[in-house]
Amino acid sequence: MPHTRLDNMRSSYNAYRNDFLVGHGKGTGKDSLTRQRIATSRKELTEQDLLNYYASSQFVQNLVDIPAEDLTRSWITIRMKDTNLRDMLMRKLRDLSSKERFCDMRRYERLHGDGFVSIGAAQKNDFKLSDPLEENQLLRIDYLHAFSSYKVGNFYLNEDMFSPNYGEVESFQINRRSAIGSQILVGVQDAGVVHRSRLFHDQTRRMEDRYQGQSILEPMWDVLTVFDTALWSVGQILYDFTFKRYKTDGVNQMTREEKYEFQSLADFMFRTEAMAIIGTKEDLDKVTTNVTGINYLLDFVWESLSGAAKMPKSVIKGQEAGTIAGAQYDVLNYYSRIAAAQETELRPHIERLIRYLLISDGELGGKIDPDALEWEVVFNPLWNVDQETDAKIRKMIAEADEIYLQNGVLTDDEVRKIRFGSLDGDAPGVEEAKEPEEPEQKQDGLSEEEWRTLMEGFDKRMKG
Repeated sequence: MPHTRLDNMRSSYNAYRNDFLVGHGKGTGKDSLTRQRIATSRKELTEQDLLNYYASSQFVQNLVDIPAEDLTRSWITIRMKDTNLRDMLMRKLRDLSSKERFCDMRRYERLHGDGFVSIGAAQKNDFKLSDPLEENQLLRIDYLHAFSSYKVGNFYLNEDMFSPNYGEVESFQINRRSAIGSQILVGVQDAGVVHRSRLFHDQTRRMEDRYQGQSILEPMWDVLTVFDTALWSVGQILYDFTFKRYKTDGVNQMTREEKYEFQSLADFMFRTEAMAIIGTKEDLDKVTTNVTGINYLLDFVWESLSGAAKMPKSVIKGQEAGTIAGAQYDVLNYYSRIAAAQETELRPHIERLIRYLLISDGELGGKIDPDALEWEVVFNPLWNVDQETDAKIRKMIAEADEIYLQNGVLTDDEVRKIRFGSLDGDAPGVEEAKEPEEPEQKQDGLSEEEWRTLMEGFDKRMKG
């Protein structure tokens, strides 16, 4: 009998024992990691929520505004043989405030998900806004106005799968009412519907199940919440960073009301660096909040925000636009991304606007066939280096040229021609460099890739 009882106890022990090598079992219901869930709920903000958040946070304004401003800050150069026509085109673009309008369009796109610019096209024939814009009937372009999806009610898509424009937006229903409710310059038959050819539409983020674009603030909501919490927490720490501590034996005999009264009086008397008169058995000192390691936490918050926004921390904090100090590779990558957006997203809108101006009868001295004219839009360089870095780069280039001369790789005239152009020309600086023949950003005669390689060598040399 005792032997049987011992066997039962051993069986129970084996059934309930917890082997430290097995634990709760990986991937089982007892594994705590299996109870963790990635948040997949989509954060959807109303237009009013977006406006309120944008208006209440300067950092949110930086996230929205700075890339839009960088996209159009350096603007464009039009290349064509007819310099008079080129100057008239650039003057007309300035008169239309096209640079500012496209900047606002991208700003609205980042904040609301969609940015628009209305084209004030005057035509030789009668038309409705719901009709496609006929290029051969264009008379002139009178204005450009930027607005957001806050003004757009519906997107009308082409659902004909046998159409070449299948899946594309054909027209938009736009609210054109004033603040008092009166509709402006629109007939009943239009019903606020505007054809897509009468607008520039900017949209870079769209979910497959949505027709409208997504604001950059929606997927960044968790990161922005953490950033806002960090900002608030640091503010609280700074508010109570140091406080005075008063020690006395008499506090044990004081009532609650007396403690409150004494605390108020002491707080009033010792708020500044005043002289304290205390007894021999009393003590008054300062206590400072321990903030050891807080910089690592704040770095994590900044890195998370920078990664989510695809913007360097220095740019978010408002570093001088277009200036690079030293080997700031993250800033170089940021400007490379902006340059790519110029080519793929902004260029079609600008070329379309220039085409409309060329083909209009009342612009630029008469109708001009844009297809029969040789012209090109080139985006101006986005960035340059600061003066100190520029001087160091020039010194390194001069040292390299000296080595070439000493070893007979190049002659004096060849170096002079490579670095300074013609023999009697002035030396172009980084900021005053001649306009490149190809639409490739260059600094001091070097391509962007060559300049990046030079900067890496400069960085290694400074660290070594």
